[in-house]
Amino acid sequence: MAGGTSTGGRPEGSLEISVVTDQAAMDAALSVRFRVFVEEQHVPLEEEVDGYDANPGANPAVLHVLARLDGEPVATARLLLDQHDHGLHEAHSGYPHIGRVAVLAEHRQNGVGRRVMEALHAEARARGIAGITLSAQLHAVPFYERLGYTARGEVYLDAGIEHRDMDLPFE
Repeated sequence: MAGGTSTGGRPEGSLEISVVTDQAAMDAALSVRFRVFVEEQHVPLEEEVDGYDANPGANPAVLHVLARLDGEPVATARLLLDQHDHGLHEAHSGYPHIGRVAVLAEHRQNGVGRRVMEALHAEARARGIAGITLSAQLHAVPFYERLGYTARGEVYLDAGIEHRDMDLPFE
């Protein structure tokens, strides 16, 4: 699931993106996801939060990042290291899966989403991962294309929202 994204520009203020390693940071990330997915997009809470959100920093299967602007949480995303393309749709890339990309509405269009994605790409590359896959909400496909992702397969519904699978092989 990919929520709010940005298309360029620069955030006003000091932006810090860090790997989530404790419960306080996870709670901040979940607050962003709650506002974007549950409140704004009406995704049921039971579909939004899952086992990958427990034990932040201790679960080797997932890596969460949190963006704070002037200390306030504004964006988050996660990389599922044990999920190689969910196996739910069309052809499979075999890459780990980025998901739960969420940027608060008032911080979209200023580069925060791009910076969050770049942080996850850097973490993946540091682990020797050959590429990334994700399930993009249709409105976000152009954002991911600007980051180098290529769409594949048909449009499908996830949490009642149209999505398309996308891949980014690293060179």
